[in-house]
Amino acid sequence: MKMIRWSRRRFLLAALCLAPAAAVADMKWLEPTWIRIRHLHLARGKPSHRVVHFTDLHHKGDRRYAAKLIALINSLAPEAVFFTGDLIEQTRFLPEALQFLAQIQSPLFGVPGNHDYWSRASFPEIARCFEATGGAWLLDQQCPLPQLQINLIGFTCRNVAPRLPAPEPLLKNVLLMHYPAWTKKLAGQRYDLLLAGHSHGGQVRLPFYGPLMLPFGVDEYDLGWFQTPAGPLYVNPGIGWYPVPLRFNCRPEVTVIEI
Repeated sequence: MKMIRWSRRRFLLAALCLAPAAAVADMKWLEPTWIRIRHLHLARGKPSHRVVHFTDLHHKGDRRYAAKLIALINSLAPEAVFFTGDLIEQTRFLPEALQFLAQIQSPLFGVPGNHDYWSRASFPEIARCFEATGGAWLLDQQCPLPQLQINLIGFTCRNVAPRLPAPEPLLKNVLLMHYPAWTKKLAGQRYDLLLAGHSHGGQVRLPFYGPLMLPFGVDEYDLGWFQTPAGPLYVNPGIGWYPVPLRFNCRPEVTVIEI
């Protein structure tokens, strides 16, 4: 059998031809459910507490993916779990989504996202689920967690100018919010940490360029760490997808925060 000799030119040509197909395969079948665990070390010395942040579940009935997410969160054994909105898009998926969240083995705290409002999800049902874990569904409210040395504040994405509780001087003030751009609405308040979602990181991010498209309510805060007048902000790329099941260079994420 005659062997094909691969010159450097022929190899590069083949690679260029195959690269788009590989990128499409990654975008459609690999990355959308390939969850990344990102570690953020915020303690000045040895950390004393661990919490987990996830966001934008957008549960649409993918039970295998939801089960994978819950198992991953539980395997990290956090002292608390923070969720920053968009549990569902359609009300019919709420009971199933809550069945999975009820399996989280740590207190679950969260705030709603725009899709939770748009879908007319039952906030009392969600609140009961979160409270059963030992956590809370926070609607422009605070929840001191002295065991973690945290004062947790939930900022909804509905009230443009909410009256948020003042930060506690003796605790680390952590603000949960959905729209990252709404840090600009915090009227001079300063927090130790702000956690947000909503952007999905753009879902498709081109190297050296960034996201192809972003939703409203994001502005320059598309993904990762930002220093804002209200304090350090971390924007998580989320778990689910909207409106199309594609991700490229932007894997779904569970964030482990050590404080």
